[in-house]
This record gives sequence, structure tokens and C-alpha cells, in this order.
Amino acid sequence: MTLENLSRIGKLKAHAADEREIARLLDSAERALKDASVAALSPDSRVDLAYRGLMQAALAAMLANGYRPATSEPGHHQVVIQALPKTIGMAAGRVQVLEAYRKARIQSDYRGVPVSDAVAGECADEARRLLAEVRKWIEAHRAKPDPAPSKE
Repeated sequence: MTLENLSRIGKLKAHAADEREIARLLDSAERALKDASVAALSPDSRVDLAYRGLMQAALAAMLANGYRPATSEPGHHQVVIQALPKTIGMAAGRVQVLEAYRKARIQSDYRGVPVSDAVAGECADEARRLLAEVRKWIEAHRAKPDPAPSKE
């Protein structure tokens, strides 16, 4: 399914993000991932922070493609993750890995299921990898605005 099709069925909305909006999300993802590496935090907290970084990176990719999720629709996090093959060309197998971390976070947050140190670390590693890929994709595919003309 294309991004346009997802928009037609109400899962996405057209959105013209400016460079600052995207940069803020990417910077926030960096901060969350830095915090996710604090060993003194519980694995549950580290997975929450890593997942936040993952989602912010995936959302920045979607915004860079001219869309945002319809947050009034259930499952908007899932849509953002599952759209990564369309937004940055991610392989479907990687999406399944990211989906597993989304589900682990849900189990932790809503059912109190503990997260292991290994899962917290792997989630943070995958989120860092995604963030780097999104930055690289944006650099290669998103046109930079022309500088403002000088007033001489």
C-alpha cells in the first residue's frame, strides 16, 4: 500500500513539514536515545526511551515524505512503523523487528510485563540504527530550501 493509499483511507494526512519541525524530532530522538543508555534506569524505562527515539525517527521520515499519521485513528504508531519501507525504503524484515519492540513496549506499559536488559539494549541499538538511516535518507532525498536572498 502506498502513502497516498494510506491517506485516502484516513490513516495518514498530508502535512508540509518544514526543516525545523523535522530537525526538532530528530534532535529529540537523539536525546531519548542518550537517556536510554543510562544503565541506572530500569530496562522498562530504557525501552520506553528507546521506543520514543524509534518513533520520533520514523515520524520524521513520514513528515519528510509529506504526511503525518492520523492520530485520531487507532494504531497510528503501527502505521508509522509499517510505512518505513515506503518512507525510507526499509526492508520488510526490519519492520518486523521494530514491530516486536513496539509490542514489547505495549506489554510493559499496559500489562506490566517486565522487559529484559537484552531487549532494552537491542531496542536502543535498532532505534539508533533507524535514526542514522532516517538522517541519511533525508539528506539524500529531501530538498534543502533555497537560502533567503541577501538584502544588500
